[in-house]
Amino acid sequence: MKILAPEQSLLNTLKEGESFGFPLQITGYSKNSAPRFEIIQGKQIGMAIDSTGMFTWTPAYSAVDRIEGSKIFQIQVEARLDSLDPIIKYLEFKVAHVNRSPEVGEMKPFYVQYNTTNKYTIDPTLVFDPDNDPIVLVPQLEDLPEGMKISSQGEVTWAPSVTQFNRLKKEPVYVTFYAIDQPAKTQTKGRIRLVATQMDLPPSITVVPKNDYYKIRENETLNLRFYLSDPNGDDDVATFDFLSPGMDIPKSSLIKNTANQYEFVWQPGYEFVKDPRDSVAFNLTFFVLDNTQNRTEMRLRVNVLNTINEAETDAKLFNLYRATLVRGWELMEQLKEKENELKRAYNRAKKGKRSRSVVNASLGATTSLSSIIVKNDPTTQRAISTIGGTTVLTIGTLEATEVIGRSMKDLVDRLNYVIEKKNELQTKGDIFARDYSLKSTRRQGDFLRKVDDLMNALNLKGLVALELDSTWEAKAKPTDENIKRAFKDYNPAR
Repeated sequence: MKILAPEQSLLNTLKEGESFGFPLQITGYSKNSAPRFEIIQGKQIGMAIDSTGMFTWTPAYSAVDRIEGSKIFQIQVEARLDSLDPIIKYLEFKVAHVNRSPEVGEMKPFYVQYNTTNKYTIDPTLVFDPDNDPIVLVPQLEDLPEGMKISSQGEVTWAPSVTQFNRLKKEPVYVTFYAIDQPAKTQTKGRIRLVATQMDLPPSITVVPKNDYYKIRENETLNLRFYLSDPNGDDDVATFDFLSPGMDIPKSSLIKNTANQYEFVWQPGYEFVKDPRDSVAFNLTFFVLDNTQNRTEMRLRVNVLNTINEAETDAKLFNLYRATLVRGWELMEQLKEKENELKRAYNRAKKGKRSRSVVNASLGATTSLSSIIVKNDPTTQRAISTIGGTTVLTIGTLEATEVIGRSMKDLVDRLNYVIEKKNELQTKGDIFARDYSLKSTRRQGDFLRKVDDLMNALNLKGLVALELDSTWEAKAKPTDENIKRAFKDYNPAR
């Protein structure tokens, strides 16, 4: 059994914005129950398969970029047949880009004053290309009043004569222009209405993105663009500023790009929303004044949400990570010094034991041979025997009571404990340094528990028996190099 689909050549002729569909069928299947089709991989927006196996899709105009020209989409279709194994079919579609003409909205009137060079900018939010193609604006010369100039970017300038202005006061004049996209050269017609102003009208404000309410988080940038215009000419705009009651937002946040274009760039710090509040909402009032002090305001609502300072949190976790390893490094250094001290004491104890054995043997031999050495002097014999025996007995008694030297068994036990503890700390410290060398791993919930586990391992049960000095200080400093020398997987990057 297999899934039947159209020939590949038919699937290579698709275009953006055009709907198409075809039925999917299964050969070699005779049961009455209908198969169930599903797109399991590569599904695009708008793709659908109904219960009868009918596949439909209208490729979006944004599916293929103008520069690409065409794009291949692959999907994987699965058909399930009762209890049988599913059947898989791979389909490949080639979609060609479709150019769309520019869009032109209704233009704001161009209010013209006499005896001045009037300026007007075609609103870029009203004339645009849906494919993001470059646009060139071209006026229709038959409608263009004498002296008027329209640039390819939509800058209109005109200083009307007396006759032109008087005619304009009687009835409006329309100027036609074409928005032509590149390189396809498709065009859309637009019109600008020229009106003689009867009064000093107030300026206007346009904000992009256009909204009345903005929600951001701490340490997130609020970026707004403002376009100013004045019906009596854009050069009539005198002042543009903002008010933020009680919020202490710096005036430098408002950046002047041109005389009629401003940009508001502001980033609240992590301390902007004070705990325990979860957000702060306030109004921003932007206002523009023209040369005659006509005023226009725009009020925007801003809500700033409280955000965790990840940089500060990461710094705290790193300091804990490093401090734990520093404690391990210091204890390792102290145990190394104690190990060397115990080894020296052990060697001294072995040498003392051997010397006492030689003395005992010498005195014993002298006592035993006294009858031969001074056989003719019984008094001297008794004296040698008495002194030698007493000395051997006294040395043996002192050794048994550990008055002479120290117990070798005690030294060996403590030395073994130091070596065992040092190896344990080395192993656990290496694992801890490796497992939590990255920021992402230290953010996990078990990091603090692992810190406690390692700190518990740093507690020695034999502090008194080992005679460790609580005021001990390492000879070297706990630098990153020394820590990494002790625990090779330690990562000093913060």
